[in-house]
Amino acid sequence: MTTTTSTTDTATTGGAPSAPGADRQVVPPEERYATELAFLAAYDDGPRPPAWRLTPRAAVTFVMGSDGRALRLPDGAAAPEGVPRRLVVEGKFVGDRALVERCVVTLAGERGLLLVGEPGTAKSLLSELLAAAVCGTSGLVVQGTAGTTEDQLKYGWNYALLLAQGPSRQALVPSPVLTAMGRGAIARVEEVTRCLPEVQDSLVSLLSERRIAIPELAGGDDSLAHAAPGFNLIATANLRDKGVSEMSAALKRRFNFETVGPIGDLDAETALVRRQSRAAVERAGAAFHVDDAVLEALVTAFRDLREGRSTEGWEVERPSTVMSTAEAVSVAGALGLAAAYFPGDRDVLGLLPGHLLGVVRKDDPADAARLLGYWDGPVRRRAEQGSPTWRTLWDLRAVLEA
Repeated sequence: MTTTTSTTDTATTGGAPSAPGADRQVVPPEERYATELAFLAAYDDGPRPPAWRLTPRAAVTFVMGSDGRALRLPDGAAAPEGVPRRLVVEGKFVGDRALVERCVVTLAGERGLLLVGEPGTAKSLLSELLAAAVCGTSGLVVQGTAGTTEDQLKYGWNYALLLAQGPSRQALVPSPVLTAMGRGAIARVEEVTRCLPEVQDSLVSLLSERRIAIPELAGGDDSLAHAAPGFNLIATANLRDKGVSEMSAALKRRFNFETVGPIGDLDAETALVRRQSRAAVERAGAAFHVDDAVLEALVTAFRDLREGRSTEGWEVERPSTVMSTAEAVSVAGALGLAAAYFPGDRDVLGLLPGHLLGVVRKDDPADAARLLGYWDGPVRRRAEQGSPTWRTLWDLRAVLEA
């Protein structure tokens, strides 16, 4: 979102100017919301943990937003250059404020934070926002996979320097985690349970002792790399995924677990899907033309299939695929692009059954029968009750049998 800066006492919304991200598909939150971060640092001068950019209270406000209210800098506070004195902080994470407060308290207490939940519940987004609020960067990240090695969590070597000079601190190549330790920043480990157990366990001593031993430099001052004040670790885990490696009890004890669940409110989820799919279509250079009725039907279908029960209380057989909000955004974006690139060829609502079928068959082709059962249940009943949107969807049942 573009920030408008004024010399008058006018409230603005706080995103970064669009120019810095013009050549990138994804702009990190510390750049996209740089104005908000600078504003909040000046807005709240309360106590903050060592090396934190924002107070814990301001960090929560950064993530959750100011509820549409314009915040105003205290009279004695100087506004940073280019930052307005009044600003509406955008809400970035749709979820429970108490969850975010617990996450912030965990980080302030120098405990590792593990965000768990099903895929598509914005765990990575939340970890990025928290890191940006605490230390000003979300980029110190390791992507966990079955091929992740211990070196990627600790350190490696520049082999040209190693051969020329022998083991030295100059030849050492720090991992993002080791870099965060030196800076007193937040490191992020995505999908930590995708790493092999022996790789996971390299984090045990790091989180408890807050230092990394470098045996190759034994006998010198560089044999131990200590964490500077402010260092911490945020990890995420999709515990439902195949190929997950169970965490050891020792590693679990080093983390506070927080479960990030699906969005509970239909209107809030619909608004999020609308906002993010519109942004995706506009990034593609097209106008967004998907009716609210189509979006509401899309989100309702996702929620019914996700929860195993319709909004009216009718039983629904859940597919094995995770019907996440992220998938709903993807489908809404595809509908928006189809409407923009192929105008008039077909009603956008008519494309919805095919896209839903593509989603539910990702994990198990047999889930197509469950989607057909959903059509024969809630979709048919809503059509019989007179809803024109659901009547149209019911008439498209044959698409699911193809």
